[in-house]
Amino acid sequence: MTILKTYARLFVDDTETALPLYETLVGRPADLRFQFEKADIAAVGDFLIIGGPAADTAKYRGTVGPVIVDNLDVVVAELVRSGARVEAGPLESATGTFFYLTHADGVTVEYVQWAPAIAQRVLEASDERI
Repeated sequence: MTILKTYARLFVDDTETALPLYETLVGRPADLRFQFEKADIAAVGDFLIIGGPAADTAKYRGTVGPVIVDNLDVVVAELVRSGARVEAGPLESATGTFFYLTHADGVTVEYVQWAPAIAQRVLEASDERI
């Protein structure tokens, strides 16, 4: 089991207004853009911009991640063995499959296994900057 990428969540009112700054900081356009429920999502570098009114994004503010993994089943099994509780999942999104788990220490983390095409595109873009 390998962690491929971890994002820092940034909550903004308007993704379109916020995104240019982060694209400038990272030095490239967003790797991913998609809607999730009522949120407008943009991933650029190691930032995950979650845009929308606070009422629409409030339920995500108490979680960490997403943490992108290569094998979600193995990660979930290991976490459950260590005392974590599955809060939600498996769920599907535009990028792949994900779970929310609360670790034994009380931290709730979103774990995602990207669809193969997404993983290849985003990870190759990350490798280009190294």
